[in-house]
Amino acid sequence: MIDIKKIEQNFEAVKKNLEMRGFETSKLDEVLSFNSSRKDLLKNIEAKRAQLNQASKKIGELIKAGEDPQSAKEDVNNIKSSMQSDEEKLKSFEEKLTSVLSEIPNLIDEDTPIGSDEESNVELSSWGEVPTFSFEVLDHVDLGEKLGMLDFQTAAKLTGARFVVYKHLLARLERAIANYMIDFHLDRDYEEIIPPFIVNSDSLYGTGQLPKFGEDLFKLENTDWYLIPTAEVPVTNLKKKEIVPINELPLKYVAHTPCFRSEAGSYGRDTRGLIRMHQFNKVEMVQITTKEKSEAAHEEMIDSAKKILEGLGLPYRAMRLCTGDIGFGSRKTIDLEVWIPSQDKYREISSISNCWDFQARRAKIRYKADGKNEFVHTLNGSGLAVGRTLVAILENYQQEDGSIKVPEVLIPYMRGVEIIKKS
Repeated sequence: MIDIKKIEQNFEAVKKNLEMRGFETSKLDEVLSFNSSRKDLLKNIEAKRAQLNQASKKIGELIKAGEDPQSAKEDVNNIKSSMQSDEEKLKSFEEKLTSVLSEIPNLIDEDTPIGSDEESNVELSSWGEVPTFSFEVLDHVDLGEKLGMLDFQTAAKLTGARFVVYKHLLARLERAIANYMIDFHLDRDYEEIIPPFIVNSDSLYGTGQLPKFGEDLFKLENTDWYLIPTAEVPVTNLKKKEIVPINELPLKYVAHTPCFRSEAGSYGRDTRGLIRMHQFNKVEMVQITTKEKSEAAHEEMIDSAKKILEGLGLPYRAMRLCTGDIGFGSRKTIDLEVWIPSQDKYREISSISNCWDFQARRAKIRYKADGKNEFVHTLNGSGLAVGRTLVAILENYQQEDGSIKVPEVLIPYMRGVEIIKKS
């Protein structure tokens, strides 16, 4: 959530920034209108509170003087009634103000590339050589099904489309990838978290998924509970409504969880295979830090995701997201895209965002600095999406006979298996 003071004091700058996102800035006028009404009511309430104090004091003086206090008592009751009416109006304006503010996306860095969609994202760097093959390349679906280890048909029978059953060595490979990623982050002083996979609406509001993206979520019927779309939600909210001692910052968390997404806005994209599933596993990084250290934390998280891909020997590129592709709660996002041979292009495997204090204002996460409470900065990023990493390994390490060479760093996690081939 954007600080209301920033909107008031820098209205034109905020408006220009949000226009870069393509956001309808008339909501800013609503914010100022509701906030102006809120301030007027606060002044009225304070003035009436002073009147109430005087009227109450007068009752005591009249009683002490032996005079009838009835008129003064009526004044007190009238003032109280008027105050109650104003307080109800104040509550209504505060709710309206919060509602409108919650629909406004985060401000973006001024150097964010301008563009309407992913085609305008800017490549910052790349690593690794794109592999060449002397045989016809298969995609991960054909590879997995020929091995008898990716079963979409049975998953459809069990649940429906966009689910899968991993079997045998590909089930082990999926787990090996996650364990490798977790161990990597532990070596970088991250604390491992296993959070609930179900959260309430307040937690989703805190990280910005609600109210705007409700259709992308799986809600449990007749409850206030939702399946998590990403570990970012429960892990960031670990400190909601708290003041974190500054000596505890930064907080660095890593979590391996399933993620559940309805993919309501995907419109039939990537319906084949593991790229866009309703349920998938992901290793997530979250950092909670001070405003002075958030940019360094962002760079460190990007470096972590890069080093994992390099350890796996997977070619990738780093992309700076443009104004039309950056997420609702992000101020700055770097995507890492891994090479997918069957598609002859790079695909996103990690999105690493610095949200500044946007989520912290919604979730009420603060720290004390120089005797003053400040909002923390929150950051999140995939480290990495496990299923997409498996896709990249299957396709980049495929052999002519349909077997899969296991990346060297994963062999210990695979109990010594170096080649995955049909049993």
